[in-house]
Amino acid sequence: MSMKTILTVLTNETQTDTCLDHAINLTRAEDAHLDVLALGVDPTQVGYYYSGANALIHQFSLEQATETANAVTAAAQKRLEGADLRFGLETAATQLASMSPLVAERARFSDLVVLEKPYGKDCGAEMEALVEIALFEGQAPVLIIPPSVKAPAFPKKIVIGWNESRESLVAVRRALPFLKQADQVYVTIVDPPRHGANRSDPGGLLSQYLVRHGVSVEVCVIAKTLPRVSDQLQRHAQDIGAEMLVMGAYGHSRFREAILGGATRNTLEASDIPVFMAH
Repeated sequence: MSMKTILTVLTNETQTDTCLDHAINLTRAEDAHLDVLALGVDPTQVGYYYSGANALIHQFSLEQATETANAVTAAAQKRLEGADLRFGLETAATQLASMSPLVAERARFSDLVVLEKPYGKDCGAEMEALVEIALFEGQAPVLIIPPSVKAPAFPKKIVIGWNESRESLVAVRRALPFLKQADQVYVTIVDPPRHGANRSDPGGLLSQYLVRHGVSVEVCVIAKTLPRVSDQLQRHAQDIGAEMLVMGAYGHSRFREAILGGATRNTLEASDIPVFMAH
């Protein structure tokens, strides 16, 4: 099991220093093909009217998006030249509401989508939307890279956030290329249910599955001493020096997580190591 098509979507020039670099390193390590989409996004919401709006304003917004896309393309081209790998570079400008089919079509035929962390300073609304489009419409696993993180293509220590959900199992299966190359994988369970089906051996079946794939596994059952499960996973990853976190994405609805928060959103906001997610 390997990754042969890797996609990254860039929406500003600074992402070439972290997101694109990581995608390049991973593509080299897997001898894969890298698809790069340089995207300029017009945040204008179609169907909404505001005082003074007219066709000229909308045209100006689209022109700004086109300029952004061209600038990102130039920065990506400069980084890709001489990188000694197979790649394709595409430029596009779109409105936020029209971004889904453009990105989803490319994500569907990719083994992995590498994106920058969608929350933080200067992060536009399109960055969160990209993650959700890749996961839901694209049905692809996503690797989120925090800014300024120079992580190895294949981490040596990986934490799996395991809760026996469908989403977490899908994430583990899609992350096997990373798990098989790690020195140690920690199946981490926070406060397992006392009356669950696997209460006597939490994480046992998953460990057996991974060991049969040649993965070195250790089960860590930890108490919830922090307010949120996501905080506990982050603390555990920090304590053991993990370089990646693998978890299922959006166990609750996206609307609920957007309004009330949830493990996916909280983890992405706080994580300072790459996060591998699938739904």
